[in-house]
Amino acid sequence: MEKKNKKTEAKTQKMEKENLVRTLGNEEAICTRGRVFEGIVIKKFPKRVVIAFERMIYVKKYERYAKSRTKIHARLPEKLENEIKLGDLISVQECRPLSKIIHFMVIKKIKDAEAKQ
Repeated sequence: MEKKNKKTEAKTQKMEKENLVRTLGNEEAICTRGRVFEGIVIKKFPKRVVIAFERMIYVKKYERYAKSRTKIHARLPEKLENEIKLGDLISVQECRPLSKIIHFMVIKKIKDAEAKQ
């Protein structure tokens, strides 16, 4: 009997870790899952931010790597709205599609714009 309880507890803890719930102030809760990215805030709007980050892509034809810049639109929760400014390094995680272009949610602020330089 105890073995089953331990298994079910472990299973529920695993599910809780996978399905992190982010609240949007007075609105409904959003489950985040999937990929996590870190990037620099290049634009800030009242309820969303745009982050950019660079990655290396292998070009098969030339047998070399090329830098590619990716921009992601992410939902900005009310509780983080005053903390995050332009140039900050933040972390975003994938969630269900919230609009045509917003498929990510801001999780946390990693570094200030001043501390990064």
